[in-house]
Amino acid sequence: MPFAFTLPTTSNISYSAFASSTSHPSLPLTATTHRGVLRNVLKKHKHLSPQSKAPNLSTVFAALDDYVPYLLALDFALSGTPVNEEEIDLVLLREIEVEWRCTLTNTIPGRDPRCKGKGLDYEISYVLHTLACAHTLQARARLLALYATITPTSDQRTAIITTATKHLLDANTIHEYLASRSTETDGTRQVVETLWQTQGGLAALALAEATLLAVLKDDPYPAVVAQDRNKNDKDWMIKPPEIPKVRAHLFARLCLAAAEHAAKAEAMLSAPGRIDDTLLKYLDDFKRVSRAKACRFFGIDADLGGETGQGIAWLVGGKRQLGFGRTDSEGSKMKGLARFKKDWTERREDKKIEKGGEWGSDAGRLEEMRIMEMLEQKWNKMNDTINTQLIPPSDPLVANMPSGRDIHSTKPFASPTLDKDTLERMRALPEKPNLEGMVDDDSSDSDEGDKMKNELPGAFPGLSATTSDNSYY
Repeated sequence: MPFAFTLPTTSNISYSAFASSTSHPSLPLTATTHRGVLRNVLKKHKHLSPQSKAPNLSTVFAALDDYVPYLLALDFALSGTPVNEEEIDLVLLREIEVEWRCTLTNTIPGRDPRCKGKGLDYEISYVLHTLACAHTLQARARLLALYATITPTSDQRTAIITTATKHLLDANTIHEYLASRSTETDGTRQVVETLWQTQGGLAALALAEATLLAVLKDDPYPAVVAQDRNKNDKDWMIKPPEIPKVRAHLFARLCLAAAEHAAKAEAMLSAPGRIDDTLLKYLDDFKRVSRAKACRFFGIDADLGGETGQGIAWLVGGKRQLGFGRTDSEGSKMKGLARFKKDWTERREDKKIEKGGEWGSDAGRLEEMRIMEMLEQKWNKMNDTINTQLIPPSDPLVANMPSGRDIHSTKPFASPTLDKDTLERMRALPEKPNLEGMVDDDSSDSDEGDKMKNELPGAFPGLSATTSDNSYY
């Protein structure tokens, strides 16, 4: 269900060329080494298949966890802030320049532009943005286990959703920190990923996804639908799936809170006008799904109270929120085409889940539609045979839905710092680094590889294989 972000890649830089330290001479070089490792990890991650990216996220986290403390130590040193009660004397020789790929900018698919920025704030914004996106991707990887060939038990399902929620709340914390940090700087306003509106919108999106996961943890219906569509599941031959009573009204309020956070994220991300259309479409689908879930829980609450007719009306309103609403002016041919398109889309989404690739791009829209169809069929059968009740119009019910209710409280970002032993080692003079294997010949990030390829072996420096015939030699 969480959005499938693309982790950015970056160019190669050396901090020793931009800053020097008299108190901790090894700090710039060590930071450069860890950044080189992160750069290679991100580039390798980019070229992996969708099925291999999820297991590789642990390597990305390890590289980020090693690099971020050194990066923030450089920032604290430049601002005069002690690191672990220790002063670091750092002199900036010239302004830092670095390039990162813009993965949220609306461009041609597969051609993310390179965005050059100046200053250490630009580097910090992109590195922490990458860390937050990695947390969201890790939450996606955990939630994919809910749709495995072996249906997870109730305890396993709760553990999966709890872990995914923790990752989303960590992403929210980082995005909130970057949003507050971006309002204090003016040098990075031209890049979409570093704008405070973008980071604030991503923070609201992560909070909305975490809020909806709080409902999913105790919502039995998605598990019933997933079990019904699982071809390898045989539990239905032993006993039917249990559907316990839920706190329907509370869950409806939580879903409305998720819809409000998604609407806030959509407004903030639409402000720059350059955000990728895929993300904006996902936000619109997420907002629709959240409101539809609220309609479903209000319908369940009405059915538990003996008002089955009103419950069916809530389901009709929820289907219209999803965009599958049926109007009286539709012809039978159009209904058949819509049904065929819906079935084809469902089969395609099931294939994506089986392959573990780019699944969930509709924010769970089709899954929620399946649940509503199951409940509508059950309640219509009961209403037609046992207690016949009139079905009221759904529009007045949807228009009078209450406001949302939050369940999660955000925490401030805790900056990772270097320990005293590491700081003591940074006081030693730097050794000659072994950069073998840390710089590759990827032409997308550097032109040095092309220059080396054009030089003739054994010739004078400056001569290349493209030397014209009318040259002096």
